[in-house]
Amino acid sequence: MNTSNFIDVILPLAIRETYTYRVPDSIVCPPVGTRVLVPLARKTAVGIVYQLHTESVSPSIQIRDIIEVLDPFPILSDTQMQLWQWMASYYMCPVGDVMAAALPAKALDHLYTMDNSVKRRVKLDTFTDEIKEKKPLTTAQTLAHAQIMDAWHNHRVVLLQGVTSSGKTEVYIHLIADQLAQGHQVLYLVPEIALTTQLTNRLQAVFGNQLRVYHSRITDARRMEIYRQQRLDDQPRLIVGARSAVFLPFKNLSLIIVDEEHESSYKQQEPAPRYHARAVAIILGQLTGAKVLLGTATPSIESRYNAQTGKYGYVTLTERYQGLQLPHITIIDLQRQYHRKEMYEHFSDPLVDRIRTELNQHKQIILFQNRRGYAPFIQCTRCGAVPKCTDCDVSMTVHMTLRQLTCHYCGHTMPIPSICPQCGGEMRIHGFGTERLEEEVHNLFPQARVARMDWDTTRKKNDYEAIITSFAKHEVDILIGTQMVTKGLHFDDVSLVAVLSADHLLSQPDFRSSERAFQMLEQVSGRAGRTGSQGEVFIQTFDPKHPIFDFIQRHDTEGMYQSQLQERELFHFPPFYRQISLILRHTDQERLTIAAHLLHDRLALAFGSRVTDIVHPSIAKIQKWFILQINLRIESNANMQHAKNLLQEHIRFVESQPECKGIHIIPDVDPM
Repeated sequence: MNTSNFIDVILPLAIRETYTYRVPDSIVCPPVGTRVLVPLARKTAVGIVYQLHTESVSPSIQIRDIIEVLDPFPILSDTQMQLWQWMASYYMCPVGDVMAAALPAKALDHLYTMDNSVKRRVKLDTFTDEIKEKKPLTTAQTLAHAQIMDAWHNHRVVLLQGVTSSGKTEVYIHLIADQLAQGHQVLYLVPEIALTTQLTNRLQAVFGNQLRVYHSRITDARRMEIYRQQRLDDQPRLIVGARSAVFLPFKNLSLIIVDEEHESSYKQQEPAPRYHARAVAIILGQLTGAKVLLGTATPSIESRYNAQTGKYGYVTLTERYQGLQLPHITIIDLQRQYHRKEMYEHFSDPLVDRIRTELNQHKQIILFQNRRGYAPFIQCTRCGAVPKCTDCDVSMTVHMTLRQLTCHYCGHTMPIPSICPQCGGEMRIHGFGTERLEEEVHNLFPQARVARMDWDTTRKKNDYEAIITSFAKHEVDILIGTQMVTKGLHFDDVSLVAVLSADHLLSQPDFRSSERAFQMLEQVSGRAGRTGSQGEVFIQTFDPKHPIFDFIQRHDTEGMYQSQLQERELFHFPPFYRQISLILRHTDQERLTIAAHLLHDRLALAFGSRVTDIVHPSIAKIQKWFILQINLRIESNANMQHAKNLLQEHIRFVESQPECKGIHIIPDVDPM
């Protein structure tokens, strides 16, 4: 028996929690949070020291030595380590998955040294404590500011519900300035990278170089430099970023703002950890002592419920800036329009007339269609065949500009067939996306200057900024876009917003579909009439009597919330129940079915009626992986950790069975 120094190391892998290594006598034992280079199978890997211990080791167990300590100081603080541990536990994933998500890619490169010496390759951003003049708050904003400060005396988390264009951002700016003036740091989260463009310019004008921007569109080298600077820097700083910014190191964090808190973009879908940045931000606030402000015009049902029950503080801003009216909503009955032959392609006659009027008055228009590409699919008029992806159970989207069909799940492409490959029949396009909409706009309004903002037109680093800047400068008359255009953007001359097809927002097989449709429609409506006269919104639908449109026309967020709350309680959905989805994947459909039934039977015995039947998702195969799903709904007052531990036992049992070899069972806690 011999005694030595050992360390448990986190590696960016989903196989185990930690790996144990020996620290040889030639190396000074590194502290927790330090990067180390270690051997792993036949290669090397960068890991993070998780735990130090001295223990007796049996000679029969071969424990390998670490190769090198990569940094002179820990790159991970105690707070960050606690946050990683919480995420791994709450979201039921190995801490290695959290590490892979949390650190910039260059941190996993052993050639990159995080040096804190005077001779650093890159200097820290120059710092000045000068804050330029802020806009004065209106009476309503001043009251909201005071109420937020007061609410923080009793609640660490406060929900600010302010109608679109009420000036929430200006309230944020004053709260941020208060904290920076006291020498503190602030984290400002936004759900979409597109939102950082206008927001950054606005904040830069006030806070200068106290501002840093962090999201996935900046280079890996810049991400690593910002991470390193944050680790070394204790100066007052404002970090603006998308969800990954919650992983940055902070030395003196006092305020976290989660803007558009209702947005599903805050939820990481793939890969693990499948975390929600809003939830992580709240835990980060608890660990650091920072106050948290959730801001939105359309609160999530869960956040609004937490405010109603007193878990969160609650402040409202009920009037638009400078007393402007909320936009007027017109619902267009597409069935009636088509019956009367009062349509041009996908534009109703009333909408065409209104667009012409606004263009003649040199106003700007936003057209929203939440489908990119030219059309969702093409179909044979004779046999009904629809070209599908060879690797995914999904129809191929038509992209006319590229002259190809594309799978939006795996990227597989094929040429657009002129005739049906099965029977030789004529192929016809069905539905429409933003690309087709752009073509129709050019045909209808040939003099208008048109731009399109979707995933296809914003692939390059600066594409977002170029389109938004061009529209803001009035170099574009009509902006067509997906949900990128629905929230957080401010344009002075947008007088009309049109939703070309609201129905697919309401037809999703999800208990959140009505909530999301309301939020998206209300948010996109808020882009109209932000200065000057009242804006107009046209919403085209085949189902004008759907109750959601009554709430939209009255801008009745509270009525929508109360109706959804009753429905959620009746059918055992959040916030009254917590939900965990188990996603089962395998390339062999028969083996997948066997595993799903085995797991379902065991869970049914353990959890009873809390377990749903096996669900066949609407897209049952992605990238050659067949998919099944089992959902658990557990009472919100139940012991969730006990439920998760029990669930993990059953997952491990199923994965260990020979007939289930190779099965992937992925827990998704609080799925969106």
